[in-house]
Amino acid sequence: MTFTSWQFGVFSAVVFAIYYVPALCQVQLYVLIVASIFFYSFGQPDLLPLLLVAVLGTYLCAVGASRDRLWLWAGIALNLGILAFFKYKFLFFNPPIGTGNAAVDFVLNLPLPIGISFFVFHNISLLVDLTREKKPAKLADIFLYIIFFPQLISGPITRASIFMPQIAPKRLADVPFVESAKWIVIGYFFKLYVANNLNEMTSYMDFPLYETLRTQDRWLLLTLYSYQIYADFFGYSAIALGLGLLFGYRLPVNFNLPYISTSFSEFWTRWHISLSNWLKTYLYIPLGGNRRGPTRTYLNLMIVMTLGGLWHGASLSYALWGLLHGMLLVIERPVLALFRTPGPIVQTLRMGAVFFCVTMLWIFFKLPNFDHAMSYLHGMFTATNSPNPTKLFYNLALLYGLPVLIQHLGVVERVSRALRGWEPYLYGALAALAYLDAGPDTTFIYFQF
Repeated sequence: MTFTSWQFGVFSAVVFAIYYVPALCQVQLYVLIVASIFFYSFGQPDLLPLLLVAVLGTYLCAVGASRDRLWLWAGIALNLGILAFFKYKFLFFNPPIGTGNAAVDFVLNLPLPIGISFFVFHNISLLVDLTREKKPAKLADIFLYIIFFPQLISGPITRASIFMPQIAPKRLADVPFVESAKWIVIGYFFKLYVANNLNEMTSYMDFPLYETLRTQDRWLLLTLYSYQIYADFFGYSAIALGLGLLFGYRLPVNFNLPYISTSFSEFWTRWHISLSNWLKTYLYIPLGGNRRGPTRTYLNLMIVMTLGGLWHGASLSYALWGLLHGMLLVIERPVLALFRTPGPIVQTLRMGAVFFCVTMLWIFFKLPNFDHAMSYLHGMFTATNSPNPTKLFYNLALLYGLPVLIQHLGVVERVSRALRGWEPYLYGALAALAYLDAGPDTTFIYFQF
Protein backbone atom coordinates (compact mmCIF):
# COMPACT_ATOMS: atom_id res chain seq x y z
CA MET A 1 0.00 0.00 0.00
CA THR A 2 1.97 2.97 -1.29
CA PHE A 3 1.15 6.64 -0.86
CA THR A 4 -0.01 6.79 -4.48
CA SER A 5 -2.54 3.94 -4.28
CA TRP A 6 -6.29 4.40 -3.85
CA GLN A 7 -6.14 1.95 -0.95
CA PHE A 8 -3.87 4.35 0.92
CA GLY A 9 -6.32 7.19 0.35
CA VAL A 10 -9.15 5.16 1.86
CA PHE A 11 -6.91 3.96 4.70
CA SER A 12 -5.80 7.50 5.61
CA ALA A 13 -9.35 8.86 5.52
CA VAL A 14 -10.68 6.08 7.78
CA VAL A 15 -7.81 6.44 10.26
CA PHE A 16 -8.23 10.22 10.33
CA ALA A 17 -11.97 9.92 11.00
CA ILE A 18 -11.50 7.44 13.83
CA TYR A 19 -8.53 9.31 15.29
CA TYR A 20 -10.52 12.46 16.02
CA VAL A 21 -13.67 10.83 17.41
CA PRO A 22 -14.11 12.67 20.75
CA ALA A 23 -14.84 9.46 22.64
CA LEU A 24 -11.48 8.04 21.52
CA CYS A 25 -9.40 11.03 22.58
CA GLN A 26 -7.60 9.10 25.31
CA VAL A 27 -6.66 6.21 23.01
CA GLN A 28 -5.48 8.20 19.98
CA LEU A 29 -1.98 6.84 20.52
CA TYR A 30 -3.21 3.27 20.18
CA VAL A 31 -5.33 4.12 17.13
CA LEU A 32 -2.16 5.26 15.34
CA ILE A 33 -0.20 2.23 16.52
CA VAL A 34 -2.83 -0.21 15.24
CA ALA A 35 -3.15 1.74 11.99
CA SER A 36 0.63 1.71 11.49
CA ILE A 37 0.83 -2.03 12.13
CA PHE A 38 -1.95 -2.60 9.59
CA PHE A 39 -0.19 -0.32 7.10
CA TYR A 40 3.07 -2.28 7.36
CA SER A 41 1.42 -5.70 7.33
CA PHE A 42 -0.59 -4.77 4.23
CA GLY A 43 2.64 -4.77 2.22
CA GLN A 44 4.69 -7.48 3.95
CA PRO A 45 2.59 -9.48 6.44
CA ASP A 46 5.24 -12.21 6.68
CA LEU A 47 7.81 -9.72 7.99
CA LEU A 48 5.57 -8.00 10.52
CA PRO A 49 7.00 -10.22 13.32
CA LEU A 50 10.48 -8.90 12.49
CA LEU A 51 9.32 -5.31 12.92
CA LEU A 52 7.64 -6.16 16.23
CA VAL A 53 10.75 -8.01 17.47
CA ALA A 54 12.91 -5.01 16.56
CA VAL A 55 10.59 -2.64 18.44
CA LEU A 56 10.24 -4.86 21.51
CA GLY A 57 13.97 -5.60 21.57
CA THR A 58 14.72 -1.89 21.37
CA TYR A 59 12.27 -1.19 24.18
CA LEU A 60 13.85 -3.79 26.48
CA CYS A 61 17.32 -2.46 25.75
CA ALA A 62 16.16 1.11 26.38
CA VAL A 63 14.78 0.08 29.77
CA GLY A 64 18.00 -1.74 30.61
CA ALA A 65 20.17 1.18 29.43
CA SER A 66 18.70 3.37 32.17
CA ARG A 67 20.58 1.13 34.65
CA ASP A 68 23.56 -0.15 32.64
CA ARG A 69 24.99 1.35 29.45
CA LEU A 70 25.87 -2.13 28.21
CA TRP A 71 22.21 -2.42 27.26
CA LEU A 72 22.64 0.59 24.97
CA TRP A 73 25.36 -1.18 23.03
CA ALA A 74 23.32 -4.39 23.02
CA GLY A 75 20.38 -2.52 21.48
CA ILE A 76 22.59 -0.89 18.85
CA ALA A 77 24.16 -4.27 18.06
CA LEU A 78 20.70 -5.87 17.76
CA ASN A 79 19.50 -3.29 15.27
CA LEU A 80 22.70 -3.18 13.23
CA GLY A 81 22.67 -6.98 13.20
CA ILE A 82 19.14 -7.02 11.75
CA LEU A 83 20.13 -4.42 9.16
CA ALA A 84 23.36 -6.22 8.26
CA PHE A 85 21.67 -9.58 7.86
CA PHE A 86 18.94 -8.45 5.51
CA LYS A 87 20.97 -5.95 3.47
CA TYR A 88 24.35 -7.70 3.30
CA LYS A 89 23.65 -11.43 3.68
CA PHE A 90 24.26 -12.06 -0.03
CA LEU A 91 27.84 -10.91 0.40
CA PHE A 92 28.28 -14.21 2.23
CA PHE A 93 25.50 -16.33 0.68
CA ASN A 94 25.53 -15.78 -3.08
CA PRO A 95 22.74 -16.67 -3.53
CA PRO A 96 21.31 -19.19 -1.05
CA ILE A 97 20.80 -22.27 -3.18
CA GLY A 98 19.85 -24.56 -0.36
CA THR A 99 21.72 -25.55 2.77
CA GLY A 100 19.73 -28.69 3.42
CA ASN A 101 18.12 -27.13 6.48
CA ALA A 102 14.57 -25.96 5.74
CA ALA A 103 14.54 -23.40 8.57
CA VAL A 104 17.89 -21.88 7.53
CA ASP A 105 16.87 -21.76 3.86
CA PHE A 106 13.61 -20.03 4.79
CA VAL A 107 15.43 -17.34 6.76
CA LEU A 108 18.07 -16.80 4.07
CA ASN A 109 15.40 -16.35 1.42
CA LEU A 110 13.38 -13.77 3.32
CA PRO A 111 13.00 -10.59 1.22
CA LEU A 112 14.40 -7.23 2.25
CA PRO A 113 11.87 -5.72 4.71
CA ILE A 114 10.48 -2.45 3.43
CA GLY A 115 11.70 0.52 5.41
CA ILE A 116 14.30 -1.49 7.33
CA SER A 117 17.02 1.15 6.97
CA PHE A 118 14.71 3.81 8.33
CA PHE A 119 13.22 1.98 11.29
CA VAL A 120 16.66 0.70 12.34
CA PHE A 121 18.00 4.28 12.39
CA HIS A 122 14.93 5.34 14.39
CA ASN A 123 15.64 2.56 16.88
CA ILE A 124 19.25 3.67 17.35
CA SER A 125 18.22 7.32 17.73
CA LEU A 126 15.72 6.25 20.38
CA LEU A 127 18.28 4.26 22.35
CA VAL A 128 20.91 7.00 22.31
CA ASP A 129 18.54 9.89 23.05
CA LEU A 130 16.74 8.16 25.91
CA THR A 131 20.03 7.05 27.46
CA ARG A 132 21.53 10.55 27.20
CA GLU A 133 18.47 12.24 28.66
CA LYS A 134 17.87 9.49 31.23
CA LYS A 135 14.17 9.44 30.42
CA PRO A 136 11.91 6.47 31.18
CA ALA A 137 10.79 4.52 28.14
CA LYS A 138 7.08 3.86 27.59
CA LEU A 139 6.31 0.96 25.30
CA ALA A 140 3.38 2.64 23.55
CA ASP A 141 5.39 5.82 22.91
CA ILE A 142 8.27 3.79 21.51
CA PHE A 143 5.91 1.86 19.24
CA LEU A 144 4.45 5.03 17.78
CA TYR A 145 7.82 6.72 17.31
CA ILE A 146 9.25 3.78 15.39
CA ILE A 147 6.26 2.68 13.31
CA PHE A 148 4.33 5.95 12.74
CA PHE A 149 3.09 5.11 9.24
CA PRO A 150 3.80 8.42 7.41
CA GLN A 151 7.53 8.07 8.11
CA LEU A 152 7.85 4.29 8.48
CA ILE A 153 8.88 3.34 4.95
CA SER A 154 11.14 6.15 3.75
CA GLY A 155 11.47 8.67 6.54
CA PRO A 156 12.14 11.44 7.27
CA ILE A 157 14.38 10.05 10.01
CA THR A 158 13.01 11.93 13.00
CA ARG A 159 15.14 12.06 16.13
CA ALA A 160 13.48 10.59 19.21
CA SER A 161 14.20 13.77 21.19
CA ILE A 162 12.12 15.72 18.65
CA PHE A 163 9.25 13.28 18.09
CA MET A 164 8.63 11.88 21.56
CA PRO A 165 7.73 15.21 23.24
CA GLN A 166 4.96 15.62 20.66
CA ILE A 167 3.12 12.53 21.86
CA ALA A 168 0.00 13.92 23.53
CA PRO A 169 -3.77 14.03 22.88
CA LYS A 170 -4.59 15.96 19.70
CA ARG A 171 -7.60 18.10 18.82
CA LEU A 172 -9.17 18.45 15.40
CA ALA A 173 -9.34 22.23 15.90
CA ASP A 174 -5.54 22.39 16.11
CA VAL A 175 -4.89 20.69 12.75
CA PRO A 176 -3.18 23.12 10.29
CA PHE A 177 -5.28 21.95 7.35
CA VAL A 178 -3.99 24.54 4.88
CA GLU A 179 -0.32 23.83 5.56
CA SER A 180 -0.96 20.10 5.49
CA ALA A 181 -2.84 20.32 2.18
CA LYS A 182 -0.03 22.34 0.59
CA TRP A 183 2.59 19.76 1.52
CA ILE A 184 0.42 16.86 0.33
CA VAL A 185 -0.51 18.50 -2.99
CA ILE A 186 3.03 19.51 -3.84
CA GLY A 187 4.28 16.07 -2.80
CA TYR A 188 1.87 14.24 -5.07
CA PHE A 189 2.61 16.69 -7.89
CA PHE A 190 6.35 16.05 -7.76
CA LYS A 191 5.89 12.28 -7.49
CA LEU A 192 3.09 11.69 -10.02
CA TYR A 193 3.68 14.43 -12.58
CA VAL A 194 7.45 14.93 -12.40
CA ALA A 195 9.11 11.76 -11.10
CA ASN A 196 6.81 9.17 -12.69
CA ASN A 197 6.89 10.83 -16.11
CA LEU A 198 10.66 11.25 -16.00
CA ASN A 199 10.94 7.59 -15.03
CA GLU A 200 9.51 6.62 -18.41
CA MET A 201 12.56 8.20 -20.03
CA THR A 202 15.24 7.34 -17.48
CA SER A 203 14.24 3.66 -17.63
CA TYR A 204 16.40 3.61 -20.78
CA MET A 205 19.41 4.02 -18.50
CA ASP A 206 18.96 0.46 -17.27
CA PHE A 207 21.03 -2.40 -18.67
CA PRO A 208 20.92 -3.38 -21.51
CA LEU A 209 18.70 -0.54 -22.79
CA TYR A 210 21.42 2.06 -22.37
CA GLU A 211 23.43 0.32 -25.09
CA THR A 212 20.99 1.77 -27.64
CA LEU A 213 21.54 5.35 -26.46
CA ARG A 214 23.56 7.99 -28.27
CA THR A 215 26.22 9.85 -26.31
CA GLN A 216 24.19 13.06 -26.01
CA ASP A 217 21.16 11.06 -24.88
CA ARG A 218 23.16 9.53 -22.03
CA TRP A 219 24.01 13.01 -20.80
CA LEU A 220 20.39 14.09 -21.05
CA LEU A 221 19.05 11.06 -19.20
CA LEU A 222 21.56 11.36 -16.37
CA THR A 223 20.49 14.98 -15.87
CA LEU A 224 16.84 13.94 -15.94
CA TYR A 225 17.55 11.23 -13.38
CA SER A 226 19.05 13.89 -11.13
CA TYR A 227 15.72 15.72 -11.36
CA GLN A 228 13.76 12.49 -10.98
CA ILE A 229 15.41 11.22 -7.80
CA TYR A 230 14.95 14.63 -6.21
CA ALA A 231 11.29 14.88 -7.27
CA ASP A 232 10.63 11.31 -6.14
CA PHE A 233 12.14 11.59 -2.68
CA PHE A 234 11.08 15.20 -2.10
CA GLY A 235 7.56 14.15 -3.11
CA TYR A 236 7.50 11.32 -0.57
CA SER A 237 8.91 13.51 2.19
CA ALA A 238 6.39 16.28 1.47
CA ILE A 239 3.47 13.84 1.60
CA ALA A 240 4.80 12.36 4.85
CA LEU A 241 5.13 15.82 6.38
CA GLY A 242 1.58 16.75 5.35
CA LEU A 243 0.16 13.50 6.71
CA GLY A 244 2.02 13.96 9.98
CA LEU A 245 0.44 17.38 10.42
CA LEU A 246 -3.02 15.87 9.94
CA PHE A 247 -2.42 13.70 12.98
CA GLY A 248 -0.79 16.44 15.05
CA TYR A 249 2.87 15.52 14.50
CA ARG A 250 5.41 17.78 12.82
CA LEU A 251 8.08 15.81 10.98
CA PRO A 252 11.32 17.52 9.92
CA VAL A 253 11.66 19.10 6.48
CA ASN A 254 13.86 16.71 4.50
CA PHE A 255 14.82 18.81 1.45
CA ASN A 256 15.64 22.48 1.01
CA LEU A 257 16.41 23.19 -2.65
CA PRO A 258 19.64 21.13 -2.73
CA TYR A 259 20.51 21.91 -6.35
CA ILE A 260 21.25 25.57 -5.62
CA SER A 261 24.07 24.58 -3.24
CA THR A 262 27.39 26.31 -3.80
CA SER A 263 29.43 23.72 -1.90
CA PHE A 264 29.20 20.03 -1.19
CA SER A 265 28.92 20.64 2.54
CA GLU A 266 25.97 22.93 1.82
CA PHE A 267 24.44 20.25 -0.42
CA TRP A 268 24.40 17.86 2.51
CA THR A 269 22.58 20.41 4.65
CA ARG A 270 19.88 20.59 1.97
CA TRP A 271 19.63 17.00 0.64
CA HIS A 272 18.05 14.23 2.76
CA ILE A 273 18.53 16.52 5.73
CA SER A 274 17.30 13.99 8.28
CA LEU A 275 19.87 11.38 7.17
CA SER A 276 22.65 13.99 7.14
CA ASN A 277 21.73 15.06 10.68
CA TRP A 278 21.55 11.44 11.83
CA LEU A 279 25.00 10.63 10.44
CA LYS A 280 26.43 13.79 11.97
CA THR A 281 24.85 13.24 15.40
CA TYR A 282 25.32 9.51 15.82
CA LEU A 283 28.44 8.80 13.77
CA TYR A 284 30.53 11.84 12.78
CA ILE A 285 30.55 13.54 16.20
CA PRO A 286 31.17 10.29 18.17
CA LEU A 287 34.13 9.60 15.84
CA GLY A 288 35.59 12.93 16.90
CA GLY A 289 34.09 15.24 14.30
CA ASN A 290 36.46 18.10 13.55
CA ARG A 291 37.89 18.31 17.06
CA ARG A 292 41.10 16.35 16.48
CA GLY A 293 42.83 18.20 13.69
CA PRO A 294 42.47 18.30 9.89
CA THR A 295 43.73 14.79 9.18
CA ARG A 296 41.30 13.16 11.59
CA THR A 297 38.49 15.40 10.33
CA TYR A 298 39.11 14.31 6.74
CA LEU A 299 39.26 10.65 7.79
CA ASN A 300 36.00 11.00 9.69
CA LEU A 301 34.30 12.57 6.67
CA MET A 302 35.46 9.72 4.44
CA ILE A 303 34.31 7.06 6.92
CA VAL A 304 30.90 8.63 7.49
CA MET A 305 30.14 9.20 3.80
CA THR A 306 31.31 5.72 2.78
CA LEU A 307 29.15 4.13 5.48
CA GLY A 308 26.32 6.39 4.37
CA GLY A 309 26.72 4.98 0.88
CA LEU A 310 26.74 1.39 2.14
CA TRP A 311 23.61 2.15 4.19
CA HIS A 312 21.79 2.28 0.86
CA GLY A 313 22.83 -1.26 -0.06
CA ALA A 314 25.55 -3.89 -0.33
CA SER A 315 27.02 -2.69 -3.59
CA LEU A 316 30.38 -1.39 -4.73
CA SER A 317 28.51 1.38 -6.55
CA TYR A 318 26.86 2.62 -3.34
CA ALA A 319 30.15 2.48 -1.45
CA LEU A 320 31.93 4.37 -4.24
CA TRP A 321 29.13 6.96 -4.33
CA GLY A 322 29.62 7.63 -0.62
CA LEU A 323 33.41 7.54 -0.86
CA LEU A 324 33.49 10.06 -3.71
CA HIS A 325 31.14 12.39 -1.85
CA GLY A 326 33.49 12.12 1.11
CA MET A 327 36.44 12.98 -1.13
CA LEU A 328 34.59 16.02 -2.49
CA LEU A 329 33.89 17.22 1.06
CA VAL A 330 37.58 16.81 1.91
CA ILE A 331 38.90 18.49 -1.24
CA GLU A 332 36.61 21.52 -1.02
CA ARG A 333 37.64 22.51 2.53
CA PRO A 334 41.04 24.01 1.69
CA VAL A 335 39.78 25.24 -1.70
CA LEU A 336 36.84 27.19 -0.24
CA ALA A 337 39.17 28.81 2.26
CA LEU A 338 40.65 30.71 -0.69
CA PHE A 339 37.28 32.32 -1.51
CA ARG A 340 36.02 33.97 1.65
CA THR A 341 33.74 36.49 -0.10
CA PRO A 342 32.98 35.14 -3.57
CA GLY A 343 31.11 37.37 -6.00
CA PRO A 344 27.96 36.39 -7.90
CA ILE A 345 29.90 34.98 -10.86
CA VAL A 346 32.00 32.72 -8.64
CA GLN A 347 28.88 31.68 -6.72
CA THR A 348 27.15 30.71 -9.97
CA LEU A 349 30.18 28.75 -11.15
CA ARG A 350 30.35 26.95 -7.83
CA MET A 351 26.66 26.11 -8.03
CA GLY A 352 27.14 24.65 -11.50
CA ALA A 353 30.17 22.64 -10.38
CA VAL A 354 28.32 21.16 -7.40
CA PHE A 355 25.29 20.24 -9.51
CA PHE A 356 27.51 18.67 -12.18
CA CYS A 357 29.45 16.52 -9.70
CA VAL A 358 26.34 15.47 -7.75
CA THR A 359 24.58 14.55 -11.00
CA MET A 360 27.53 12.54 -12.30
CA LEU A 361 27.57 10.51 -9.10
CA TRP A 362 23.86 9.65 -9.36
CA ILE A 363 24.82 7.11 -12.02
CA PHE A 364 25.93 4.83 -9.19
CA PHE A 365 22.43 5.05 -7.69
CA LYS A 366 20.67 4.35 -10.94
CA LEU A 367 22.96 1.43 -11.78
CA PRO A 368 24.06 -0.28 -8.55
CA ASN A 369 25.87 -2.87 -10.66
CA PHE A 370 29.35 -1.34 -10.86
CA ASP A 371 30.13 -2.76 -14.31
CA HIS A 372 26.91 -1.33 -15.73
CA ALA A 373 27.60 2.07 -14.18
CA MET A 374 31.10 2.20 -15.64
CA SER A 375 29.82 1.06 -19.04
CA TYR A 376 27.21 3.83 -19.04
CA LEU A 377 29.84 6.41 -18.06
CA HIS A 378 32.18 5.18 -20.79
CA GLY A 379 29.48 5.78 -23.36
CA MET A 380 29.09 9.36 -22.14
CA PHE A 381 32.64 10.20 -23.20
CA THR A 382 32.99 8.07 -26.33
CA ALA A 383 30.84 8.16 -29.45
CA THR A 384 28.39 5.27 -29.67
CA ASN A 385 27.54 3.50 -32.90
CA SER A 386 24.18 1.94 -32.10
CA PRO A 387 22.45 1.10 -35.41
CA ASN A 388 19.00 1.81 -33.93
CA PRO A 389 19.37 4.52 -31.28
CA THR A 390 16.53 5.10 -28.86
CA LYS A 391 14.40 8.09 -29.81
CA LEU A 392 13.94 10.47 -26.91
CA PHE A 393 11.49 13.37 -26.87
CA TYR A 394 13.47 16.37 -25.70
CA ASN A 395 10.36 18.55 -25.46
CA LEU A 396 8.80 16.15 -22.94
CA ALA A 397 12.07 16.06 -21.00
CA LEU A 398 11.89 19.83 -20.64
CA LEU A 399 8.19 19.74 -19.77
CA TYR A 400 8.56 17.26 -16.91
CA GLY A 401 11.90 18.52 -15.65
CA LEU A 402 10.87 22.17 -15.63
CA PRO A 403 9.08 22.10 -12.22
CA VAL A 404 12.34 21.19 -10.49
CA LEU A 405 14.08 24.15 -12.12
CA ILE A 406 11.21 26.52 -11.35
CA GLN A 407 11.13 25.45 -7.71
CA HIS A 408 14.88 25.84 -7.25
CA LEU A 409 14.90 29.27 -8.90
CA GLY A 410 12.30 30.44 -6.39
CA VAL A 411 9.73 31.31 -9.05
CA VAL A 412 6.83 29.66 -7.24
CA GLU A 413 7.60 31.43 -3.96
CA ARG A 414 7.81 34.82 -5.65
CA VAL A 415 4.60 34.27 -7.61
CA SER A 416 2.80 33.10 -4.46
CA ARG A 417 3.84 36.26 -2.61
CA ALA A 418 2.86 38.51 -5.52
CA LEU A 419 -0.46 36.77 -6.15
CA ARG A 420 -1.43 35.73 -2.64
CA GLY A 421 -5.13 35.56 -3.50
CA TRP A 422 -4.40 33.22 -6.39
CA GLU A 423 -2.47 30.68 -4.34
CA PRO A 424 -5.40 28.24 -4.01
CA TYR A 425 -5.73 28.21 -7.81
CA LEU A 426 -2.00 27.51 -8.15
CA TYR A 427 -2.21 24.49 -5.88
CA GLY A 428 -5.42 23.44 -7.64
CA ALA A 429 -3.52 23.48 -10.94
CA LEU A 430 -0.77 21.33 -9.44
CA ALA A 431 -3.35 18.84 -8.17
CA ALA A 432 -5.03 18.75 -11.59
CA LEU A 433 -1.72 18.09 -13.37
CA ALA A 434 -0.84 15.37 -10.87
CA TYR A 435 -4.16 13.66 -11.59
CA LEU A 436 -4.60 14.28 -15.33
CA ASP A 437 -0.99 13.82 -16.47
CA ALA A 438 0.41 11.38 -13.96
CA GLY A 439 3.10 9.10 -15.30
CA PRO A 440 2.85 5.30 -15.13
CA ASP A 441 2.74 4.17 -11.52
CA THR A 442 6.16 3.35 -10.07
CA THR A 443 7.28 2.71 -6.52
CA PHE A 444 9.24 5.37 -4.69
CA ILE A 445 12.97 5.04 -5.38
CA TYR A 446 13.87 4.98 -1.69
CA PHE A 447 11.58 2.02 -1.05
CA GLN A 448 14.49 -0.21 -2.09
CA PHE A 449 16.59 1.11 0.78
